[in-house]
Amino acid sequence: MPVPGCSLPYPRPADAAGFPADSALWREDTVTTLDTYRLLGRSGLRVSPMALGAMTFGTDWGWGSDAEESRRVFDTYVGAGGNFIDTASMYTNGSSEKLLGEFIGDRRDELVIATKYSQSLRPTDPNAGGNNRKTMIASVERSLRQLRTDYIDLFYLHYWDFTTPVQEVLRGMDDLVRAGKVRYLGISDIPAWEVSRMQTIAELRGWSPLIAMQVVYNLIERDVEREFIPMAREMGLGIVPFSPLAYGVLAGKYTRADLGSTTSADVAGTRKNVAAANGALTERGLDIADAVRRVAAEIGATPAQVALAWTLTNPGVTSPIIGARTTDQLTDNLGALDVRLDAGQLRTLAEASAIEPGFPHNFLVNEMANRTIYGQVSIEGITVQGSRAKALTTP
Repeated sequence: MPVPGCSLPYPRPADAAGFPADSALWREDTVTTLDTYRLLGRSGLRVSPMALGAMTFGTDWGWGSDAEESRRVFDTYVGAGGNFIDTASMYTNGSSEKLLGEFIGDRRDELVIATKYSQSLRPTDPNAGGNNRKTMIASVERSLRQLRTDYIDLFYLHYWDFTTPVQEVLRGMDDLVRAGKVRYLGISDIPAWEVSRMQTIAELRGWSPLIAMQVVYNLIERDVEREFIPMAREMGLGIVPFSPLAYGVLAGKYTRADLGSTTSADVAGTRKNVAAANGALTERGLDIADAVRRVAAEIGATPAQVALAWTLTNPGVTSPIIGARTTDQLTDNLGALDVRLDAGQLRTLAEASAIEPGFPHNFLVNEMANRTIYGQVSIEGITVQGSRAKALTTP
């Protein structure tokens, strides 16, 4: 049975990944402005509680912002105190980095610029993409040129290719840090066990560690609560979620009339198809969006603000990425920093979006396992009579 409050039911309260009924497990610190900075992972790097996603900079993919509007979005974010900007070498075929390079100007050292490598811009070249050292170095050099800078603050591996040895990736990244071209390292779109392996190898060999991890995380997609978020917190990685609005579904952009959309993300010029292809635009997704809308109406906020505020309450999340095509969208998103969700509202959202805990979590909370592990004593508040799973589903 799905656990409404949390998909990981048995950790100690301080380590819980999700949103159980016990309000003490939600993030206690509050943020009201972009300049209420947070530390990124196990590092001293200070970043805003919301990162600006620059994937919308440029119209090459048919749905982004032109240079003028992109500049306004950038200026609005930075003017509000924001310092954390996310892009990638291939976003809008390179236009994103080029526009960002024009915008940062003499404010470069005040900003934390994150970019990524792995995707190929030359489909017939076998070494133009992937995680290998050749691709890595070529991508860094291209990003430095396009961004008009001599260093990158945070450099992510974008997509895991399942072929490059992790030692090659880690040593190549460490070389870039030692060369002064990169300050910090991150990872994205990769199995959790590979991340824990990489972090352990880096520590044992004295190489630069990973400090950030990007995952898709929102009310429709909560799978990362099972393994990724607990792993990241234990191993010193700050979670930087992308698609916190589930490609616009949680912002209320779509209705059930849109359910017939193609599931191909390759159709140019339509974000609707991207939402459908990524599994967000479904009957379940719209049911969750309805719950978000009800909470928003109750507190006088917009659905986007409620969905973002929910993400910010997870103690494992550092900075969700907001991708706005217009200044109006950006301003609306930033309004989430002022939203406070009470226990009842969090429960409403948690129940609407509940997922199965999955193995081994559902196995380890059954009564037989609890009796075998704990006997008849209470350890960290866990007993056979009052298991964590029961505690999480009881108001």
